Amino acid sequence: MTLLLCKEKIGMKIRGFGATEDGREANLYTLENKNGMEIALCDYGAHLVSVLVPVGGKEKKDLVLGFDDVSGYVTDGCHFGATIGRNGNRIAEASFELNGSHYQLSANENENNLHSGPDGYEYRYWEVKEAADTYVTFHLVSPDKDQGFPGNFDICVTYTLTDENAIEIHYEGTCDADTVANMTNHTYFNLGGHDSGDILNQTLKLKAEYYSPVIDSKSIPTGEHAAVTGTPMDFTKEKAIGQEINADFEQLIFTGGYDHNYILDKAICGSVELMAVASCKETGIVMEAYTDLPAVQFYAGNFIKDVAGKGGITYGKRNGFCLESQYIPNAINEESEEKPILAKGDTYDTTTVYKFIF
Repeated sequence: MTLLLCKEKIGMKIRGFGATEDGREANLYTLENKNGMEIALCDYGAHLVSVLVPVGGKEKKDLVLGFDDVSGYVTDGCHFGATIGRNGNRIAEASFELNGSHYQLSANENENNLHSGPDGYEYRYWEVKEAADTYVTFHLVSPDKDQGFPGNFDICVTYTLTDENAIEIHYEGTCDADTVANMTNHTYFNLGGHDSGDILNQTLKLKAEYYSPVIDSKSIPTGEHAAVTGTPMDFTKEKAIGQEINADFEQLIFTGGYDHNYILDKAICGSVELMAVASCKETGIVMEAYTDLPAVQFYAGNFIKDVAGKGGITYGKRNGFCLESQYIPNAINEESEEKPILAKGDTYDTTTVYKFIF
């Protein structure tokens, strides 16, 4: 497909975003819709760098944590705005078996593999395959045995900004061998603005009556689908994120707060449906999140610590939250779970949407 760059059009602008240590220049692509909402995307890591919305006719607020130039993303350990691949979340003991073969991955969190290891897709330049007024398509080829996974994985990620104030993230790819494919977006949202401090008073509702308890602080699920009813894990009704985050509850103690997989109530398997609604009373901003995947990781930013972010702001504990659509963590090693296996020749095709009301 021919690369289309529209530098002069109103809907999309391109500028330099600094250079990585090898001297390669990163570019920032900014899209704006008719309502004045803007998003910025970087070809390094296919990152979502900013989400700006006008609030009450006043100055626009940036609702996501991030950095002022590419150098921050090169060394970022929090995965701000990152496109995660080939597999999001954790794989126990950094290994799995597929079609009778054993695959060993990097153990980058305790003895487990997190977000595909230290050479994740967020630390690579992506080709900009297409860029127009309303969307940018990033393209990456991940070779056979890359990160330890089988097969040559050819993947595109398209970010679209709609006039309904939605960010649609569409993943589409193929592989020449059976492989694991479980990509996600790791944006940290703060509906009060990235510079407004913690998100504890912001509210959340999850379309999930069950969650995945973890064995211990290493955050590998037990395999149980546990009911949220009667526990601090219950977000079936809207409540403040901070209302029970420090409860004397073993699961929250293990992970220092919310950092758990929620199993979504899906009316139709594989359809794009509402998974969460978050809001901030101070700004009046509401975010609806949708996915066609079976689960979502709700992470409350428990381990953000003194990160120098955009505009000279220092981000700290619980200054942003993530809603990472996904297959259940470690599902590749669990017989009873739906496995994130992409068969040779099939198309990996999944969509996540974040829609803003302001």
